[in-house]
Amino acid sequence: MIRFPALIAAVVVAASPLAATPPMDELRDAPAAKPAPAAAVIRIPRRPTTQRPAVLDRRIESKIEQLLKRMTLEEKLGQLQQLGDDGKGGHIEAAKKGRLGSTLSISGAAKLNEIQRANMEHSRLKIPVLFAHDVIHGFRTIFPIPLGEAAMWDPEAAEKASAVAAAEAGAAGLRWTFAPMVDIARDPRWGRIAEGAGEDPYLGAAMARARVRGFQGSDPSAPDKLLACAKHWIGYGAAEGGRDYNSTDMSLRTMREIYFPPFKAAVDAGVATFMSAFNDLNGVPSSGNAFTLTQVLRGEWGFTGFVVSDYESVRELIPHGFAKDAADAARLGLASGVDMEMVSRTYAENAPKLLEKGLLSQAAIDESVRRVLRQKFRAGVFERPYADEAAEKTAFLKPEYVRLARENAARSFVLLKNEKGLLPLEGPGRTIAVIGPLADDASAMLGTWAGEGKKEDAVTILQGLKSEAPAGTKIRHARGCDADCKTTDGFAAAVDAARNADVVVAVVGETGDMNGEAASRSTLDLPGRQLELVQALHATGKPVVAVLVNGRPLTIGWLAENVPAILETWHAGVQAGPAVADALFGRVTPGGKLPVTFPRTVGQVPIYYNQKTTGRPPTMDDWVKERYVSRYQDLPLGPLYEFGFGLSYTTFRLSDFALSATSIKPDGRITAKVAVENTGARDGDEVVQLYIRRPSASVTRPVRELKGFKRVSLKPGETREVAFDLGPADLGFLGPNLEFGVEPGIVEAYAGTSSSGGLKAFFEIVAR
Repeated sequence: MIRFPALIAAVVVAASPLAATPPMDELRDAPAAKPAPAAAVIRIPRRPTTQRPAVLDRRIESKIEQLLKRMTLEEKLGQLQQLGDDGKGGHIEAAKKGRLGSTLSISGAAKLNEIQRANMEHSRLKIPVLFAHDVIHGFRTIFPIPLGEAAMWDPEAAEKASAVAAAEAGAAGLRWTFAPMVDIARDPRWGRIAEGAGEDPYLGAAMARARVRGFQGSDPSAPDKLLACAKHWIGYGAAEGGRDYNSTDMSLRTMREIYFPPFKAAVDAGVATFMSAFNDLNGVPSSGNAFTLTQVLRGEWGFTGFVVSDYESVRELIPHGFAKDAADAARLGLASGVDMEMVSRTYAENAPKLLEKGLLSQAAIDESVRRVLRQKFRAGVFERPYADEAAEKTAFLKPEYVRLARENAARSFVLLKNEKGLLPLEGPGRTIAVIGPLADDASAMLGTWAGEGKKEDAVTILQGLKSEAPAGTKIRHARGCDADCKTTDGFAAAVDAARNADVVVAVVGETGDMNGEAASRSTLDLPGRQLELVQALHATGKPVVAVLVNGRPLTIGWLAENVPAILETWHAGVQAGPAVADALFGRVTPGGKLPVTFPRTVGQVPIYYNQKTTGRPPTMDDWVKERYVSRYQDLPLGPLYEFGFGLSYTTFRLSDFALSATSIKPDGRITAKVAVENTGARDGDEVVQLYIRRPSASVTRPVRELKGFKRVSLKPGETREVAFDLGPADLGFLGPNLEFGVEPGIVEAYAGTSSSGGLKAFFEIVAR
């Protein structure tokens, strides 16, 4: 290992509220480097890298071709149709006629067997129906929302949760889930930010791979596995104004560098299906976009699964102003690469006439049918079309599933503030006032898209604190107000409970239905008059612990300034209550980190750590002293809490940051190593994060880019070395012509515990 001497040395960079935006002296800190000449760049061409047609199972392909030869046009179009339960038995009748390829949002072994039996006993070719459901963060055993899972910074733990979800859903007769959602989201006003991994493509890609592995395993046909679906392709998370279903407009560079990577990671992990999005993208709706659905997904990436539309998004090509009528929508959807139509029936109703008029080719229909049949064989439904109804009875909420839900919930919590060590609340004889609209709200524990989770399965925070409190602890409870908190009628009882307690636990935030689809918000403040409730509790003079229950970053500036302790718990699932108790009473030390930036005010949105410097980057003092820099006149620089941030009940120190070389060639590799020590008195977890920055290049680069992370558990006094290996895929970027390559030049590396500050080192990429 070569440690950098003199100028190329590891140095400590002071943490700054400006997240990863470097002050001017840091910008001048690196050795000067000119952008590389074009001839010096090592370019890596785009090409299909996984799931190539050459590796398809010839035996299965032969069966598919035999089926295609026997199928009528109506039967082919039936395979491209997905329907829910319309309450009139329409899906049953379609199944009998062999015109139902898949169902959605119907579950239960007996119910699904009824549909399958109608298909297998009455349809001509008896091609099994594929049953799908939104199994997002659990089926009956509900885990933390995906944003909370991302806060664990532990892909293996997320993979285990997805495996449990697959096992439970498989027992209920399902063979396909509409997950993972891998949209990058930089705007917390968008309600569906709760369903993804946050703002960063590297973390998002890691979580995408993990969830695909958890759902599908090595054999998606296994009874305890499901076909996975990467959604929503593409750009849905960048809806303008954070308003769901809204338009998206972005550069090809941003699309490829920020929004594509998690989807590409899902393809590399073998994901079976994609879902096309609702939004239009640069003027072309995502469910009619041949560039993204065919050129990129199939041509560049070699994806051989099938694409399902989002709910009626093919029909919605009409109100988008892209298709003139249903027939035109069907033509555009099929021709662009959407294989299966969810709910709307434009394909089935219009494809025959389109074929007659020569506006659609039989080859296009046949190719979509091939893709659907290929995944049905992969799911094993031809061999095992029926669910085991007896197995379903004992499949849910197994003790080991519940234990994992509790562990993952606690690991997802992020300690945002802990003034004077108020937490943990250890020792007997304390009276705790548990106040707030969400303290005893079981539904809020489950969050959005909670599968078949039932509020009766969820343990609330109040219940958890009561059952897990140290001996002699007294729990007082007052709700204060409802979640929308429109009145102060209950404040007096809440204040009275607080005055008669030693410490107050204020449980505030959002209900599950305030997040998810169609749940965009124009403000990120605590809903209604919840903040006034906390302020009234604070005015009693009793120490207040704010426990946040929410599915998005909230603007909590007053809490950050005035409340001594804040614990972010997200919507933590069926074991939210015991997990919160574990954290508050010190049985578990919080170790989660933010997967998304928390703004000071909604006016900063969109805000994210991997921004560009601009030509007039501010220093920390410039927002007061200097007018003509990139800043707000009325707001300090940076977010309230930066990406990657999170405290602990213990303390950690990073040291000995070193790189394996002072220079490498563009096709070379380099290893970064750093020591992490638990310098406190408790066991705890630290997430060591590695970032890089190019101070100069042929195109401007972000102030920092995450390129590695590792969650490490350490006992007091224990030290461990963490290593990160960087190669061309990590060090390269898209050049001026959007070609991926590795440019010679100086690279700054940062080892830290958030996207701000840390240890810094330099190395150089040199031309051959």
